[in-house]
Amino acid sequence: MKKLNAAALVAIAVLSTGCASILNDQTQGVNITSSTGKPITGTVDGKAFTGPGVVQFTRAKGDKIVTVDTAGCAKNTTVASSVDSKFFINILSGGALGSTTDYSTERMWKYADSVVVSCQ
Repeated sequence: MKKLNAAALVAIAVLSTGCASILNDQTQGVNITSSTGKPITGTVDGKAFTGPGVVQFTRAKGDKIVTVDTAGCAKNTTVASSVDSKFFINILSGGALGSTTDYSTERMWKYADSVVVSCQ
């Protein structure tokens, strides 16, 4: 009987957690480069970066704006957020509880793996 209760508790714990919340970090590494290959500097979410290089984006529902200070490059480049496919696995296995967890932690969102800033 105790084994049955323990198994039921484990099953409830697994099914009520979000897949994306478990498998995704709070941030995602995004490779930012310029279209000409020249070095660029700028900010994302108020945090400075130097490219080409990998920049950590905090996962969120909204799009990110890459603002570049380098002369000859586009001042702003928008990076759209989208739903990570792991979220849909959770709908099938975890149902409403797991999906709500993924949504509330914002770990269900992802960005493109690489962004190219247009430069002349």
